[in-house]
Amino acid sequence: MPHPDVPIYDLVIFCDLGMEPSWVMDQVMFTQDACEQVKISFKILDSPLHEDFMRNFGERRTVSIPWWTLRGDGHKAKMPRNCTIDYKIEVIAKYVRWEVLGYRKGQRLRPEDRKAHEMHMGFSYEEQKRCKESTNPMFVNHYPLVEMKLVRADNYAYIRDVWGLETRASACTFCPFHRNYFFRYLRENLPEEYAQLVMVDELLRDKTPKPPMDSDLFISRSRKRIKDLTPADCDDAECFVYREQKIWNGF
Repeated sequence: MPHPDVPIYDLVIFCDLGMEPSWVMDQVMFTQDACEQVKISFKILDSPLHEDFMRNFGERRTVSIPWWTLRGDGHKAKMPRNCTIDYKIEVIAKYVRWEVLGYRKGQRLRPEDRKAHEMHMGFSYEEQKRCKESTNPMFVNHYPLVEMKLVRADNYAYIRDVWGLETRASACTFCPFHRNYFFRYLRENLPEEYAQLVMVDELLRDKTPKPPMDSDLFISRSRKRIKDLTPADCDDAECFVYREQKIWNGF
């Protein structure tokens, strides 16, 4: 059942960044099946953020991920976030240009394709600060959940009530915007994914980024190593209420 305020799409795309919780791919497969049933094209694009970062960090410049920073004098800050643009939006734009619209290398954009295509992104209302106009000459950006002022609790309720699916947030396992509870959840329930997370954290600890920085980088907002988080640090789950039940949303 489509939402009355969301269009029927020509193409739905998911970018596989290589390191997301296992529930994310379960949700992707559910969405793919739903699209296939109503003849909507669905595509999974490999976008190896995790692989590239693990190979290149400390060796050459890497994509800017919003790590939490801590300087020797106690100054705290946060790195800029370019990972969504570089490993999702740009990857999708290239796929549409070359594979969907059939452009050849070096071919200029046709007048009829200038700002002629809409890219809709699933940011919830809490993320409205992330909503920007597209710099790509092909696209106009839209954020339907933000435009409808739907927060995560609303989206969860709609999908649960209409589709019968329990959902959780889609984000990289090493996303710095996770609460510490998420890391504890991985340790207790998904040990292999927790081990991968620790490897990223130890890479941040052991290697100096290029160009060098005067701050240490952390995945945890507590600016501690993942293995050093205490039970008190992890008592920060982000939840909402659905039908008198407390729901953890995956962050």
